[in-house]
Amino acid sequence: MQVDVLLGLQWGDEGKGKIVDVLASQYQIVARFQGGPNAGHTLVINGKKFVLHTIPSGIFREHLINLIGNGVVLDPTTLEKEIAQLTTAGVSVLDRLLLSRKAHLILPTHRYLDAASESAKGSSKIGSTLKGIGPTYMDKTGRNGIRTGDIHLSGFDQRYAALKKKHLHLISLYPEIEFNLEEEEERWMASLDALRQIPQVDGEYYLHDALLAGKRVLAEGAQGSLLDIDFGTYPFVTSSNTITAGVCTGLGIAPQRIGEVYGVTKAYCTRVGSGPFPTELHDESGEFLRKAGHEFGSTTGRPRRCGWVDLPLLKYSIMLNGVTQLVVTKIDVMNAMAEIQAAVAYRYDGKRHTNVPYDLNLISVDPELHSFAGWEQDLADCQTYDDLPAPCQSFLRYLEEFLHVPVTMVSTGPERESLIERKVTTLTA
Repeated sequence: MQVDVLLGLQWGDEGKGKIVDVLASQYQIVARFQGGPNAGHTLVINGKKFVLHTIPSGIFREHLINLIGNGVVLDPTTLEKEIAQLTTAGVSVLDRLLLSRKAHLILPTHRYLDAASESAKGSSKIGSTLKGIGPTYMDKTGRNGIRTGDIHLSGFDQRYAALKKKHLHLISLYPEIEFNLEEEEERWMASLDALRQIPQVDGEYYLHDALLAGKRVLAEGAQGSLLDIDFGTYPFVTSSNTITAGVCTGLGIAPQRIGEVYGVTKAYCTRVGSGPFPTELHDESGEFLRKAGHEFGSTTGRPRRCGWVDLPLLKYSIMLNGVTQLVVTKIDVMNAMAEIQAAVAYRYDGKRHTNVPYDLNLISVDPELHSFAGWEQDLADCQTYDDLPAPCQSFLRYLEEFLHVPVTMVSTGPERESLIERKVTTLTA
């Protein structure tokens, strides 16, 4: 058996959680492979909204095992709160949740250090969610982090104290900020009791044995491909590998085990925080997308920047990830628009370019836009691809032809049921 992958192709917030939830019925295990509580996967189940920051989105399917992989960085206080909210809503969690022993822990001083560092940047802020993600990955690569398996070992308190001491020294180098460390540390220590209730496994062996037993596994990504630490719009990126390659290191999966790769994109584009955004709209169209799409960060609550879909960036993400199936979400947000646009190239230095420039964050690019007629009607009653209005189908067909990947799913609303699935035998079928 192979591991299928589902990940975002933009700067996150593409609607991955809903798609994982829908696909999950075809799998026995859903495994999260990177990121931390800086991500928020929003799902609407039976009219109720849930936001998952750490737990994989397969938790709402009763037959599924959900694994938090070694590539994830984990804040015990966030996880404890998430478990409590799901349990209160009647979702069974602890009997279907597993945790890799090699996942790294986010300490209170990681968050303190994150906030102090970001504050010191002034106008050069990268837009961190201040969840301690970057400092935790720094300790991981610096080889002095604390892993979840360590909470069961003797000497844990001493290791915690040593890392805290290091952090406090680093924090002293920055201008002072407000952070109640004593209060945050007390909550963090108390949350370890909840963390110890979650069964821990050697994730790489667990998944290897599951695949040999014929079980189907879906790897779930957080954030989006354009936030990848190596291939994203650096330095305005996250601290982990968000692309398909991250599945191998984030779960202990061999490359030849990768099967289908579902790439998720909005029909338009958004990003939270700082960083380049060639198609960003500062006019009434951008404001319309923000309001109609409820574009506010599920983790931070910050308004998202909105713009037209960027096809050169999408093609770049598809290339990096080996996407085999394209999922288009939030197409219904544009129902009332008379005209829709998409970037098909960039113009800078007096030339036309279709590749993403290395220094995108430093140069000014003018997107070359292609216009489409809007469909100006509700899509709620569309049950099949053929039910979609002709202009909507024309827009999707253009995406397929430009990106060379078939569109196999179209999300027409936030609910689980608002999804059109499509079997494609040829690229432009």
